[in-house]
Amino acid sequence: MKKLVVFLASFLFFAHASHAAVTPSQAEDFIKEVTKTGIEQIINSDVSQAEKDKRFEKLFNKYLDLDFIGRFVLGRYWKTSTPQQRKDFINAYRELNIKTWSKRFDEFKGKSFNFNGTSPSNSANQIFVNTTVNMGEGAPAKVVWRVKDTNGELKVVDIIIENVSLAITARNEYTAYIKKAPNGVDDLIADLKKRGQ
Repeated sequence: MKKLVVFLASFLFFAHASHAAVTPSQAEDFIKEVTKTGIEQIINSDVSQAEKDKRFEKLFNKYLDLDFIGRFVLGRYWKTSTPQQRKDFINAYRELNIKTWSKRFDEFKGKSFNFNGTSPSNSANQIFVNTTVNMGEGAPAKVVWRVKDTNGELKVVDIIIENVSLAITARNEYTAYIKKAPNGVDDLIADLKKRGQ
């Protein structure tokens, strides 16, 4: 279970309100597409590590709103960061998560997500898609996807694993790091780049 949490922690996302509505069928079909792409076209494919990296990069760019995620993860520091710092953070964050997913995704080889319907969100343009993953030992892991309409496109904006929001967890981690770092956001960016190598 710990490995699952660490692996899915590459998805650090959150929610914001707008006026678009997401239907249960749209959201579930979207997450089915996300998991199918990740598992069938990346995990179970017999390709080189470099090719996997490229496929994960496409997956991230297509299904995640990383600019939106960055604003949430940095919290109040997003407002005080310069445009260049924001850009550098998003790029470093993307690269780190592509590498993390690419190396750890093999844990899902031969496994699949089971869909258990949807749950409403307090925000009109968001909805939760409920899934479980049989990891082979113990009870299936509960993975809930928060889906949001972003400029007419559905995007994953958070993943809740066993009732723990990865978006909030990430923001707490990064906020604590910035508070202790002599150079604040710049040090965080450098750390993400190092970890993403």
